[in-house]
Amino acid sequence: MSDGKVGAVLIAGPTASGKSALGIKLAQSLDGVVINADSMQVYRDLRVITARPTPDEEAQAPHRLYGHVDAAVNFSVGRYMADATQVLSEVRSRGQLPIFVGGTGLYFKALTEGLSDIPTVPEEVREEVRRESEGLETPELHRLLTERDPETARTLRPSDRLRVQRALEIFAATGQPLISFHGARQPGPLNDIPLIKLFLAPEREELRRRIDTRFLAMMEQGALEEVRALGERNLDPMLPAMRAHGVPGLLAYLRGEISRDEAVSKGQGDTRRYAKRQFTWFRHQLPDWDWVEPERGYEAVVARLNAPLDSPRPSDRR
Repeated sequence: MSDGKVGAVLIAGPTASGKSALGIKLAQSLDGVVINADSMQVYRDLRVITARPTPDEEAQAPHRLYGHVDAAVNFSVGRYMADATQVLSEVRSRGQLPIFVGGTGLYFKALTEGLSDIPTVPEEVREEVRRESEGLETPELHRLLTERDPETARTLRPSDRLRVQRALEIFAATGQPLISFHGARQPGPLNDIPLIKLFLAPEREELRRRIDTRFLAMMEQGALEEVRALGERNLDPMLPAMRAHGVPGLLAYLRGEISRDEAVSKGQGDTRRYAKRQFTWFRHQLPDWDWVEPERGYEAVVARLNAPLDSPRPSDRR
């Protein structure tokens, strides 16, 4: 139960909105620990292309759950929850303020609202489904799901290969529709704890400019070499790390399939579209968050810390 004090600060927002810098500033001034809530920044193989905090930035404040997972691992929200719960306990036991920073809405929803009680899929079942899926186009895979689990198939886009395959894995492992597990939820570790929940919302045109400029900077900082090393591992192309924004295009360039400029343009475009989806997801899935301009993020958190917990919260929803 709550003791009346703010138990954690949650900083979300689209990619390139300045979340990492705000997290560091808050951790420095509030005796906090920055805890990653981005599904791609968990991978140690992908520091540059995922805009993970640099070693210099990590040295400015304590950081946890960054780069702690190998790219060969199919890291899930369930595994993230287990790791985050442990780190949260450690941080709070030291009297420090947990500051969750990232852009993965599902991680934040799981932390605050809990996680659907979906069974773990045995690795042998996962591999069997992947072998069956190999060579099938995504719409064909969706038709296969429709035959086996029509209830879940109706809720998924025929183009969403990852979720379609996940539903096939759950059905193969349990014989039950994935959608049947969505009602039961395990409480999230931040359930019933006073929270400050901020979504950084830059002006859209400025955000597009930041995304394009940052991708060019990534190329100068070694993104291509990083992706080349990842490609040399010959990992399953369906693994999350292999689908990080920028990775597919740069791998295609390294295979000689497209030009360097085309690869950069694809990476920029994929990232812009992802940012648009982040706005939409948070607006509909987590409507109780405060939306602020990035430059007002620090003062917004400090103001909330100094205000009564039940005071009205201004929200700049766009």
